Amino acid sequence: MDINLFDFYLPEELIAQTPLKARDEARLMVIDRENKTIEHKKFFDLLDYLKPGDVMVRNNTKVIPARLIGVKEETGGKVEVLLLHEVPEEGEDVWECLLGGAKSVKVGSHCSFGEGKLRAECVGVHDEGIRHMKFTYEGIFLEVLDELGAMPLPPYIKKMCDDKDDYQTVYAKVPGSVAAPTAGFHFTEALFEKIRAKGVEVLDVTLNIGLGTFRPVKVQDTKDHVMHEETYTMSQETADRLNLAQKEGRRIIAIGTTSVRTLESVYAKFGHFEKDSSATSIFISPGYEYKAVDALVTNFHLPKSTLVMLVSAFMGREWTLHCYEEAVKQRYRFFSFGDAMFIYGRANKD
Repeated sequence: MDINLFDFYLPEELIAQTPLKARDEARLMVIDRENKTIEHKKFFDLLDYLKPGDVMVRNNTKVIPARLIGVKEETGGKVEVLLLHEVPEEGEDVWECLLGGAKSVKVGSHCSFGEGKLRAECVGVHDEGIRHMKFTYEGIFLEVLDELGAMPLPPYIKKMCDDKDDYQTVYAKVPGSVAAPTAGFHFTEALFEKIRAKGVEVLDVTLNIGLGTFRPVKVQDTKDHVMHEETYTMSQETADRLNLAQKEGRRIIAIGTTSVRTLESVYAKFGHFEKDSSATSIFISPGYEYKAVDALVTNFHLPKSTLVMLVSAFMGREWTLHCYEEAVKQRYRFFSFGDAMFIYGRANKD
């Protein structure tokens, strides 16, 4: 499909720059995809649309301070490094990284951060600014990173967070992501208590978010886009509970697009849910038939992004763009710190 089919007008002032103090007071657009209806609510009203027996699946990944600013030792020039994921098959402490000004970083080049507290040697050159870097340091890597690194906020957010926890979900547990599963920002522990009290199960999966989720589409025809691999994990307990829910005809509700990609990846691989730790490059766009997800909590995404395509595959491209136009008209807040959608009902796509 032509990438321009997923474009829409978005005034810059609707791009949320800061999170709300009360996470669950964000606005919520409730969409019945079968009957093509829209309601305007608050996020805490999500409880009214949940039923006993529903299963909510969330991505418990934790964002690491993966953005490093340092110098190229050979030239003294500035270098910006974004850690994407470890590459254990290439040795200990080797990470795939996205570098700003990568052209001058060749195999054998060295970078230094924090006046040498952390050093990195380029051990592999890949396309589009990707380098494999071997890090050397004293102590524990994540502790060094916590001292020297910054949270890798999206480029459309102009100000660093006052509190690092602002760019984490309240259930973030497993370190490894360079972006947050932002649909989860709206949940509080108190809201989860009410959700569980209503008889809804809450299950965790892990997908370590990297380039696959946030890299822009640079091709004209979406079928030519190749997703960057991201690693995921599903436990046996989660798999068993999901299989039982499907068998009993209970809804599986994904919190965020990364939970969707994990659920659909596992189901596509096995034909059911199963314990698995692997990598996925699944690209969900119109024409894809959902097999694992019945309802979706998600934010409002970038024009022409893979995330808009994923939502369009769930409820139809034309209806998705209509809902986005309505969101602009109603002055919803967009992107990571913005408002949310809850999409439910049987599939009735254009």
